[in-house]
Amino acid sequence: MLDSHWRHLAAIGELRQQRSVAPRACGPTMVIDTGLGAAATDDILEVAGEYIDIWKLSFGTSVFVRPAVLERKLELLKARKVLSCPGGTLFEAAVLQHPCRSFMKHAADIGFDAVEISDGTIDLSAFRRRHAIDCALEAGLIVITEVGKKDPTMQPPIAELARQAQRDLDWGARWVIVEGRESGVGVGIFDACGNVAVGDVETFAGILDGRQDRVIWEAPRKHQQAALIARFGVNVGLGNIAPEGVLALEALRLGLRYETLKPIADALRMSGRCASDQIEAVLIGDAIDGRASLSRSLRTFAAASARSTANGTF
Repeated sequence: MLDSHWRHLAAIGELRQQRSVAPRACGPTMVIDTGLGAAATDDILEVAGEYIDIWKLSFGTSVFVRPAVLERKLELLKARKVLSCPGGTLFEAAVLQHPCRSFMKHAADIGFDAVEISDGTIDLSAFRRRHAIDCALEAGLIVITEVGKKDPTMQPPIAELARQAQRDLDWGARWVIVEGRESGVGVGIFDACGNVAVGDVETFAGILDGRQDRVIWEAPRKHQQAALIARFGVNVGLGNIAPEGVLALEALRLGLRYETLKPIADALRMSGRCASDQIEAVLIGDAIDGRASLSRSLRTFAAASARSTANGTF
């Protein structure tokens, strides 16, 4: 049950039933933190912690955070059961001149729960990629890999990325990120204007048939998030979400923004379950999970609305 003053809103009841809850095996939200302090992190967790699954200290930013502050942030995340993860670029910089095992052990000793293994900038052989996954698992870290290159002029075929994602999952990765960068332009499944390349999405999803719930699509822009929610549903994994945008994303997932509410409203109108001229509070039911409200006739809605008004509810 949603702990909210708006928990009786039934219009999103079916979506609330579908939405996974923490700890999520599918539909994670991965935050990209480019430099929040401990107090700001605590504020975000207070208002949105239950909707955040992975907190990535992006790029190599954790290098520049004083140890005491970094440790405090990791403690806050652990207390909220949010997985913490240093950025993949830090991993890439480290393994240029250090063995994977030493990096993984150091990340675990600092207090990180997970690690991102990527080759967005460097070249990483299949042997060393698998070895890095093994080292992370041996260190007790959750493995999140990333497929794709950061350079828009060096984009591998999408089928190649999907096959790499398959191998990563076979080797022990819990999730695989599809590169989208913080810009969402010209990389991964996004064209030079930031639009979603539908054919690429379908190719990737087709190759990962049955394992799409293990994918986290980096999608920093609202229209990208909306397109992926429309394709895969409320439990699509999404990453590169700004900390202050977490609640906005959850609203998008559950039909509480224009892009996702309009299809719901259109479907209800076409099915006859919504008629604004017959009932003032459309689809207001017993509870947020909408156990009965979404299947009741308009006549029943009208009667229920009258009872709710008399009882002081809506």
